[in-house]
Amino acid sequence: MTAPQGKGTRGKRPRYRGPEGPVPGGTADVTPDADPASVARAIVLRQLTMAPRSRAQLAQKLADRGTPTDVADQVLDRMEEVGLVDDVAFAEAWVRSRTQTRGLSRVALGYELRDKGIADATTRAALDQVDDEAELATARELVARRLPTLRGVAHDKQMSRLVGMLARKGYSSGVAFRIVRDALDEAGTA
Repeated sequence: MTAPQGKGTRGKRPRYRGPEGPVPGGTADVTPDADPASVARAIVLRQLTMAPRSRAQLAQKLADRGTPTDVADQVLDRMEEVGLVDDVAFAEAWVRSRTQTRGLSRVALGYELRDKGIADATTRAALDQVDDEAELATARELVARRLPTLRGVAHDKQMSRLVGMLARKGYSSGVAFRIVRDALDEAGTA
């Protein structure tokens, strides 16, 4: 079999793609269907080895893979019993991590947790880790890190870019303008 001589295929061997379907009389014909609970457990464990996940994310993954709802609930309940799935611990770790690595505000973190299927009460409890002073300190640190890269840029553009950065991280416009104004005054670029 030869590959068509097009762009980038010169001298390369075509990839073997295997048969178009299962081979008649192969192992697929003699192996019984796998137990849905075993398949669901394997899916959940594979997902958890890649990254921490919320129960809702795992339930969605199981639904996407065609797992019956009762089997998915049974497997996820068991995973919660043994401590592999814990939305409270997931939410607390998520808030800690995203605050430190991305500098996100509580508002942005709340949206992310809700998007991951975390209950509102659990979200509020996890967000209580971040107090007002810590949030303001994080915003100041973000501005302080970004400000040196804006040297030589007009004052109004500096203000716009820094406020925009904080807004994208979920900070209110009032907080963003106040912190940026203070930082620019302190830097003497006002």
